[in-house]
Amino acid sequence: MQVTQTLADGLKREFKVVVPAADIASRADAQLEDMKTKVRVNGFRPGKVPVAHLRRLYGRSVTADIVNNFVGEANRKIVDDNQIKLAMEPKLDFGADDEGVTKVLDGKADLAWTVAVEVLPTFEVGDVTGIKIGKPVADVEDSEVQSRLEDLARRNVTYSDKKAKSKAESRDRVIVDFVGKIDDVEFEGGKGEDISVDLGSNTFIPGFEDQLIGVTAGEEKIIDVTFPVNYASDTLAGKAATFDVKVKAVQAPGELVVDDELAKSVGLESLDKLKEVIKTSIENEYASASRSKVKRQLLDALDAKYSFDLPPTLFQQEFDNVWQQVEREMAQSGRTFEEENTTEEAAKEDYRKIAARRVRLGLVLAEIGESNKIQVTEEEATRAVIDRARQFPGQERQIWEFYTKNPQAIAELRAPIFEDKVVDYILGQAEITENKVSKEELFKEDDEETAPAAAAEEKPAKAKKAKAAKAAE
Repeated sequence: MQVTQTLADGLKREFKVVVPAADIASRADAQLEDMKTKVRVNGFRPGKVPVAHLRRLYGRSVTADIVNNFVGEANRKIVDDNQIKLAMEPKLDFGADDEGVTKVLDGKADLAWTVAVEVLPTFEVGDVTGIKIGKPVADVEDSEVQSRLEDLARRNVTYSDKKAKSKAESRDRVIVDFVGKIDDVEFEGGKGEDISVDLGSNTFIPGFEDQLIGVTAGEEKIIDVTFPVNYASDTLAGKAATFDVKVKAVQAPGELVVDDELAKSVGLESLDKLKEVIKTSIENEYASASRSKVKRQLLDALDAKYSFDLPPTLFQQEFDNVWQQVEREMAQSGRTFEEENTTEEAAKEDYRKIAARRVRLGLVLAEIGESNKIQVTEEEATRAVIDRARQFPGQERQIWEFYTKNPQAIAELRAPIFEDKVVDYILGQAEITENKVSKEELFKEDDEETAPAAAAEEKPAKAKKAKAAKAAE
């Protein structure tokens, strides 16, 4: 087998591979000879079948297997001899028509093909210590705990009809029938009868509850709303709709009771214990929001620290994924680039930067993790599978079997665990300063100027499909 490099352009490499027909024939003869003692052919005693006869029966299938073996050997040789790390699976081009393939299988022509590969960039991880991070920290106020307690109590409160012609107020419950329409056509799932709407609960489509404030029993009203862009139903997401509503009753809530009995209704022994559980839950929410902002700062720092060429196909795949999501959301919302004060090409340029950042950060995190021998343990992977199975009540066994039988699926669960462990490793060496902030500041969304970078933070390790998923094993 002869392997000759024919191209070295940036991260692209191409190789020409030639396997002489004599080498293929030699292996085929050896395999056919070995088959003599293993196959049974009518008219011949075991072990006495002539190789020539076996060649007529199985020659092409044996040669095809040998060709596949040579291809695998060539790929391994290219990687090992050139000490390269693949960014994508090699692309093979045999450049042969049916006649050419037939000649190879009949032993009348050499086997020749090209192998195109993209390699991962090489870069020095260097020292990751000294990265400065400001960690926002917010205290859980007693008023927040009390508010959560009252929300819980409100879900258990009893309601009674208000006096005739009494107007609905915030915190009241309104019993309604409704019919939803888009462009004056009723849509599937848009009809409801005797539906309880708790005003101020924000459980319905934005704007629906607000427009019921002030209604009275027996009143009929048309409500105008717009479904959120991220609504569960793709056919409704981002669409403007109307609801023909008939108010059947307006009810006022009874007295809120926050006591030990409320705690017992949720399986806790006392009100103090319930307050403790609620406070811990809020603290976890705050910690998650804080970590998100800390991680964002860390990724910003890494993005500024490293600059290198990206594997073209890896980048293009990431951009295609990003852009498909953008197009889907634009279609669902019915908005245009002009309405967003931009053009399609300008938007593409912004999202190319996002895709490049995601790939780059994925490679950086993978390299840091690999060079510091960070791994995902079997226990961590098993726990991730169990957590995923719990998300599908009644199907736990099927989910478990799916992941245990599919290494690639397991790798996809390992990747985010690996990423978090690498982030924790870097944060352990960073200079972190805690900054007291309000709850509002802690949960404040990124402004428009930083939105692209924030979007890139969502899944920076896309490139782990090529590298970090293996490092996580």
